[in-house]
Amino acid sequence: MTREREPRISRTPAPEKWPQLGGEIRGGRHVLPVRVYYEDTDFTGIVYHASFLRFMERGRTEYMRRIGAGHRDLFEQAASEAPGFGFVVRSMRIDYRKPAHMDDVLEIVTEPGDVKGASVSLLQRVTREGEILVEAHVRVAFVAGGRARPIPKPLRIAMQADRGRASDTVDPPR
Repeated sequence: MTREREPRISRTPAPEKWPQLGGEIRGGRHVLPVRVYYEDTDFTGIVYHASFLRFMERGRTEYMRRIGAGHRDLFEQAASEAPGFGFVVRSMRIDYRKPAHMDDVLEIVTEPGDVKGASVSLLQRVTREGEILVEAHVRVAFVAGGRARPIPKPLRIAMQADRGRASDTVDPPR
């Protein structure tokens, strides 16, 4: 007769309500919840530094989707205007302040900054229970055919409108 193992009780409480898969806009900031999995950590159980880059990429992608500029839609709209376009990270300055650990629930906070000709700046923070763990100033460029191109007008308008909602809270990139 085999004995069934009793399941282990998680120490991490379940969320009270199901979060929006793509996060939400709060006070002009996009907030994306992310749980840290084993694959995100190094052998000590601490989040590997490059995992934060993936988390922030997800935050930028979901931010764009929330302001009505999902990547798929942008690709379709820009196909005639700028064939072969894409977004590239032109620069990123990161300050790793504190570690995150397996099973932590983090929030990836993305705030719009300057929207210029072919690029946009964003301030991103990774927080745990309101405490900043990582902060990054990111400049993303719009390119097509291997060259910088002006950001498409609909996207520029959406980002500038969203920036207006967050203008009191965004620190300009240094």
